Formats: sequence, structure tokens, C-alpha cells
Amino acid sequence: MTLRLPVHFVFTPLGNTVDVSSPGLCRRAHNIRCSSGKSTRRPQNVEGEFYVDRSCIDCDVCRWMAPNSFKRVDGQSAVYKQPKDPRERLAALQALLSCPTASIRTETPPSDILEAHATFPIPINEESIPGVYHCGYHSEKSFASSSYFIRRTGGNILVDSPRYSKHLAHNLQNHGGVDYIFLTHKDDVADHNLWQKHFKCPRIIHELEVTADTANVEIKLEGSGPWDFLGPDIDLIFTPGHTEGSVCLHLKPLKVLFTGDHLANSGKGFLNVDPIYNWYSGTLKAVA
Repeated sequence: MTLRLPVHFVFTPLGNTVDVSSPGLCRRAHNIRCSSGKSTRRPQNVEGEFYVDRSCIDCDVCRWMAPNSFKRVDGQSAVYKQPKDPRERLAALQALLSCPTASIRTETPPSDILEAHATFPIPINEESIPGVYHCGYHSEKSFASSSYFIRRTGGNILVDSPRYSKHLAHNLQNHGGVDYIFLTHKDDVADHNLWQKHFKCPRIIHELEVTADTANVEIKLEGSGPWDFLGPDIDLIFTPGHTEGSVCLHLKPLKVLFTGDHLANSGKGFLNVDPIYNWYSGTLKAVA
């Protein structure tokens, strides 16, 4: 299997490659996630409005969304510098809303939280890959894996499932809605049922990835593909590796490849593939 390069790889940018496990239920007691007491504030945070509490699962989302404010300290995220200008503040609020475990807090309710909600989905690069967005609102159910939105004339696509949010649903509707939900593999399905109920659109997953939670998915891919039924601009490519039935989405005109959990950002300028979490890499070699 070959892909014409260069290709923009879209993946969950984890500085530390982690297993997608089945963590506990999400804790979202406060929609705006303000402090309910200082006892949970990590001492590694600097003084100021934003902080990370002890419930952080070290997923890395805040560290790549707002790198000027968050970094890893002693195995969890922490605020190492408070936002100094409106741009940094917005990035910190976007990270707060995207944190899968509501571990990012503020000392008082932020008055501009609704403005931050309105910025999602976030364009990745409007010049080089127009119409490709980061959804934010990461879910603990998928260990904070990233979800993306593709806006196209052939039908808009939600790639993997973010945490369900009425704010994001409203914003996606303003972008033309969702015509398909493409699930790269079984680990990143999160709130797919709620998104399908809202947009009443078909979901797509490979039959090898079907579990009890996805048994009612409308389109189940069979065999080793590739599949092009979404239009001439998109190929769905069978890529077992991380899981037995993982599938990547190739947006051909923009040369963008949505890889699911196959790849991670090393944080050092190159992509990382950890064989520990790619159990079916031998199958991938066989179909290549």
C-alpha cells in the first residue's frame, strides 16, 4: 500500500504514547469547571487563575492545545505560566473545555467561557488544509483521543467521536451539520450514539471493530478495501495495526490522512509508532 506524499498526518498528538484503556466515568460536575475548593489543586501549578487538579490522567491534550500555559510536571499536567494575553487565554480556555476529565479549573467562573465555546471546531490550518477542523471536547471514554471535522461538498464527516456537547453540536450545525460519522477503530467511538441521534446520519466502522456498543452502526466495512463510496476525494484504507480492523481516512485533494491511534507526535519533530500499542502490525504488512 502506498500513499502519494507529502501527506498531512492527523492524529492524537500524544507526547507520551499511551494505551487506550477503559477509564472510569467522566467527572463533569460544573459546566464551566470553576473551583469547588482548593484541596485538589496540584501544588505544581503556579499561582493564578488557571490550575490543574489531581484528577489529571496525563493525556497531554492541554499541553499541545495551550503549550504556553501547560506542561508535564511529576507525571501530570500543570500550569507553569498563566496566560499573559488574549490569545493565550483563549488557548487555555479551549484546553479547559477539551480536557476529558474536567481537570483544568479556574478560581472563579470565567466570564468569557461562552466565547471560547463558540470557537469550536477549530480550523487546523485554513491556508494549507481548509475545511479540516479539530473538534476539541475530548472524551475520557477514548482516553482523550482527538476527533476531527471535515467540511466538504460531498458531505461533512465527523472523524471519531468527541465528547457530546450541545455547544459543539450547535457549532457543527452552523458549519452545515454532519452527514457521516467515520470511526477509525473501536477505542475512539466515545459518544457516537449521541452524535448519531443528534444529526441522524450513518456511522461507519470496520466489522472487525464492532462491539456491543457499536452493534447498531449503520455501515460496517468488510474485507480489506480500500473503499471509495464517500466520493472520489476520499479513500478509506484498511490499516490493521493498533487494532485488528483499524481504518484510515485519506482526504486526497488536501493530502490529509486521518490515522486514528496508529501514530503519535514525539514532540521532537517526528512521528512515533510504538509497537507496544500496534498489536496487529504484522497484518498491516500483509495487506501492504
